[in-house]
Amino acid sequence: MPEPPPIGERVDWTPARRPERRPLEGSRVRLRPIDPATDAEPLFRSSHAPAGDPEHWTYLPYGPYEDANGLRARLEETAHSEDPLFFTIELLPEEQPAGIASYLRITPDHGTIEIGHIWLGAELRRSAAATEAIFLLAREALDDLGYRRLEWKTNALNQASRRAAERFGFHFEGVFRKHQVVKGRNRDTAWFAITDDEWPALRRAYEEWLAPENFDADGRQLRGLSEVIAAHAGE
Repeated sequence: MPEPPPIGERVDWTPARRPERRPLEGSRVRLRPIDPATDAEPLFRSSHAPAGDPEHWTYLPYGPYEDANGLRARLEETAHSEDPLFFTIELLPEEQPAGIASYLRITPDHGTIEIGHIWLGAELRRSAAATEAIFLLAREALDDLGYRRLEWKTNALNQASRRAAERFGFHFEGVFRKHQVVKGRNRDTAWFAITDDEWPALRRAYEEWLAPENFDADGRQLRGLSEVIAAHAGE
């Protein structure tokens, strides 16, 4: 008798919960619901010249904007969206709006969720606060809401985003060719993910890296995140 075809392992599974439009609190940042009226001006200043990097908008499907009113219109479109579910990244203790992030492609039945539409103003780029923002989103999805898989997708040509995904502990899974048309151009999409079985060791690495004792008096890191993640690999 032929052997039966292989099938996936049985899963004792309860569907995950949908994320809520509520603040996620950290020590350096707070992720909170978007407020177009108060967020547009500071977000425009931090993401457009002279403070912002003009290449910041290259791989996003929208922007840049001529003025804060243009960005405000975009924020008004996204403020009540359920999927993507958008957050303003607010620097603490000043409570200064400095970036945007979201959950998207939210699929509780299968336990998959993506983080994306991430853009960081000048104050957040290459900062511990930016890393904490990613950590807060990952912890909420994988610990609190019960997802099995957290995804990160980016234009395959966006080397900065690909490096960031790997630095944050996401595993590269391949490229979907001719996946989208964005701003009239082809987009091949690079896929990255963290799964729930990888997360406990990765969570410990994040917590160790974000701890105050990992930074000197001038706020410089003593050990890099990739180094700390490597030290916890296999736990």
